[in-house]
Amino acid sequence: MTERLQRLAQFCVDTRFEDLPPALVAQAKRHILDTFGATLAGADSDVAKQARRVFEGETGHSRVWGTDLQVGAAQAAMLNGVAAHALELDDTGGCDHSGAVVLPAVMAAVSMSARPVSGREFITAVVIGYEVGRRVLEACGGYSAHNGAGWHSTATCGVFGAAAASARILGLNAGQLRSALGIAGSFSGGLWAFIHDGSQSKKLHSGRAAEGGLLAARFAQQGITGPTQLFDDVWGGFLKTLAVETAQPEALDADLGSVWKLARCSIKPYASCRGTHSAIDALGLLLEQLEVNASQVEDIQVSLCGFLQDMCGGQDVSTLAAAQMSLPYALAARLVHGHCRLEAYDDEQRVDPRIGHWLARIRLEVNSQLSEDGEPIVSVRTLDGRQASLCVDPPLGAPGNPLSDAVLEQKFFSLAVRVMPRLQAEELVGQLWRLEQLESVAVLDRWLS
Repeated sequence: MTERLQRLAQFCVDTRFEDLPPALVAQAKRHILDTFGATLAGADSDVAKQARRVFEGETGHSRVWGTDLQVGAAQAAMLNGVAAHALELDDTGGCDHSGAVVLPAVMAAVSMSARPVSGREFITAVVIGYEVGRRVLEACGGYSAHNGAGWHSTATCGVFGAAAASARILGLNAGQLRSALGIAGSFSGGLWAFIHDGSQSKKLHSGRAAEGGLLAARFAQQGITGPTQLFDDVWGGFLKTLAVETAQPEALDADLGSVWKLARCSIKPYASCRGTHSAIDALGLLLEQLEVNASQVEDIQVSLCGFLQDMCGGQDVSTLAAAQMSLPYALAARLVHGHCRLEAYDDEQRVDPRIGHWLARIRLEVNSQLSEDGEPIVSVRTLDGRQASLCVDPPLGAPGNPLSDAVLEQKFFSLAVRVMPRLQAEELVGQLWRLEQLESVAVLDRWLS
């Protein structure tokens, strides 16, 4: 197993921009653009503002995006990571929320670099971060197994992706990178306890993972060693501790360099947990198919797996965090407000009396025949007695059903203009679309304030 860690570290050091398929580069740029947009909007969120107050008076040279604040690199990774995930608009399908972990860590590492970091180097580091974070999650047995055990993989596995990406920007050699991953293993953590009361700790997980990964790389850069048997079947090893029943260590290096994990990631069209998106799509299509509007619907039934029921089955909408994890609220919002964009989750929208009406008419039923990674089946019954059912797989935003570049830009602008003028947002988009041509990505800082 030690060989797997060594191979993973060597891959992170050896991979070059020229090794990346053109389609993967294009997708990486889309995810980078999307994560910046989510983070800029998130900078204006309550949790991001609260987090920034923790570091009041701190100084440094790393930008907190969407603000005029500059702090130390580790603090910037933390704060930008929190903002990136604050509104549930960041990408998914990696560690899980890879963009919110990797991009803040990489940008913080860039701010520390003694040499210019080109756009090509930047893209390569981001791809590596997505790669490593996802591979660690798959080594834990996959998303439903690891998260179903109570761990939040954005934090537990994301820290490895942040460490690998930061280490690449900082120029660590294979031995140092192996230590960075080993140290990241000890920094791993993050629990799903927030799901029971809509608390905000989930929003901190991406920031903590970004900060932890960056620090792991910096410690390794200074010669501090990490365990070489991190993924071995030994007492205290990562998989032995966090995935004792589900570990699949071969996933760490299977098809390394030929199957790219970023390629499986999704960009969110809706401001809610990814687990709700297929049902949102299905409801919209069923309304079209039945040629009805909300006033003509009797009730809705959702057949889903037990894992999705546990994760998104709640009807508590008293807080933003709780509502964004609720599949019933997502469907109610689609019926009442006609969409599930960020505005549908505002305080005044959540307390609309019509929401309560629909929450009482949306029933969730666990279907033991469905895969724990499968999408739900939505059934709509109309007032005149008609009924139709649909499962949408893949949902909008997934690689097999992607957002167009135009829609992606619309999403970006709708978010970025919350903290900056439209012209500034347009200039930033222009730079991000030509990212591989930039001689130094440090220039992005001027458009991120």
